[in-house]
Amino acid sequence: MVVFGIDPGYAIVGWGAISFKQNTYKTLGYGSVETQAHTDFNSRLEYIYDELYSILSRCRPDALAIERLYFQTNQKTAIKVAQARGVTLLAAQKLKIPIFEYTPLQVKTAVTGYGKAKKPQVMEMTRRLLKLDEVPKPDDTADALAIAICHTQAAGSQLRQTMFKRGI
Repeated sequence: MVVFGIDPGYAIVGWGAISFKQNTYKTLGYGSVETQAHTDFNSRLEYIYDELYSILSRCRPDALAIERLYFQTNQKTAIKVAQARGVTLLAAQKLKIPIFEYTPLQVKTAVTGYGKAKKPQVMEMTRRLLKLDEVPKPDDTADALAIAICHTQAAGSQLRQTMFKRGI
């Protein structure tokens, strides 16, 4: 199973692709799509869409795992991140890639076994699980890989049934 993880944003979108087969992870690639702060916002969205569509077209994952949005305070930021997340989901949908959403609590639990783990703990466990020499930078990239790992761990019976039917 190839899973493409996304940490949504509009300044930095972290992404990571992993393979999970016979309880073994293999990192296929990771990086970030970054936009410039003073660029027209609609142009930023177009750039995010174009870049992710291109990467997803080459990778052709079995699933896209993305963090579910959760904001406590800044509504203006939340709306912009939601718009960037929307163009990301559109890119996956256009390519007919199944989309799965996970909360930060689910990601932390899947990667570390503890839902209240701190960011450095999640990043270090991500590095260890993927057998990487160092934690990927920027942090958004490491987060995207953790989201992909979460999908492999938290994909419940519905996904497993679907994959069994497909022979994956």
